[in-house]
Amino acid sequence: MSPILLAITLLTLVTVSYVSLCAASPFGNCRKCHGFGFQTKNDRKGRPRRGKDCRRCKGHGKRIRIGRHLWNLWARTYRDGTR
Repeated sequence: MSPILLAITLLTLVTVSYVSLCAASPFGNCRKCHGFGFQTKNDRKGRPRRGKDCRRCKGHGKRIRIGRHLWNLWARTYRDGTR
């Protein structure tokens, strides 16, 4: 198998798997708070305590995936263009 054909096959496989991931689970964990929805702080004794709500995800702990965001933009543009 030639290297170009192998690269095309791997790229297609990665793309299809990411599209299926975005379709099955459009939201992922927030990268800043790791899905908790808040920052953890330690008190004076060293025990973890709940901190402020995460500003990036507004306390939900989830973010929309890049592929799903691009799909939503394309669908909105297509829907607005065909009215």
